[in-house]
Amino acid sequence: MLEAMVEWMGFPLYYAYDGAPPPPRMGADHASIYPYGVFQTNDQKVILVGLQNEREWKVFCQIVLVQPELSENPRFSTNALRSENRDALKEIIQQLFSTYSADQISAKLDDAQIAYANVNDMESVWNHPQLEALNRFVATPTPEGVVSSFKPPTNNSEFEPTLSAIPAVGEHTREILDSLEFSAPEIEEFIANNVV
Repeated sequence: MLEAMVEWMGFPLYYAYDGAPPPPRMGADHASIYPYGVFQTNDQKVILVGLQNEREWKVFCQIVLVQPELSENPRFSTNALRSENRDALKEIIQQLFSTYSADQISAKLDDAQIAYANVNDMESVWNHPQLEALNRFVATPTPEGVVSSFKPPTNNSEFEPTLSAIPAVGEHTREILDSLEFSAPEIEEFIANNVV
């Protein structure tokens, strides 16, 4: 997990190399590329858009925003200027996004071949079709019945990862205390006195 997180944090880490100041915290927005961040649609969904270069900026203005002249606007004509004027640009983009549903914005972004992602809530993650396609769910017994849970995040051709049943509270107490070499009378006294 540490290696994955370091890879994901490569951009700010390299910014701060050898004591250099790190980029400012921008939430879900990129600190030095804009527009690269989240916008809300009129059906209260959130889409993360990631423009990477000037070609994409022009296509985004033409197909998604339907404002081709915006790509030549002196405040937004380069990435540095878009980053400097991000508040004004965010307002323009958000105003458009708020008039469309997430599906409509997704279709526009697909047409423009602009990278984007849905920002999912918990229910959307549980119901994500890719998790089902990857067979990541496993039935897990609990004292209250069987629940759906995720397999450990690994794939190994030599074995199928599984999860053990979730124990009831105190189910293994005697066994654990016995393994710690407490005597049977001591264990009974712990239980009687609500120590365990």
